[in-house]
Amino acid sequence: MKIMPNFPQFVEDLKRTRDEIRLKIHLGSKELQDEWSEIESHWSAFESKAELDKSTRDVGDAVKFLGSELKDAFERVRKAL
Repeated sequence: MKIMPNFPQFVEDLKRTRDEIRLKIHLGSKELQDEWSEIESHWSAFESKAELDKSTRDVGDAVKFLGSELKDAFERVRKAL
């Protein structure tokens, strides 16, 4: 399966959102901090797999799914802040 043409921009947008939230998360509730810890573990897996895009355009559905999950999680945290 081919990766979305704008995947590099998608990854950059996720990185920017993550950085913005990380700056604010220390002010959040314990529940948000716990969710952030879980998101961070998913981020590590996503970032590793996204690196594959530099050498191939066929990263696959797993990375797209994980990216989508991260985007949704970032939005939940952003709304809660």
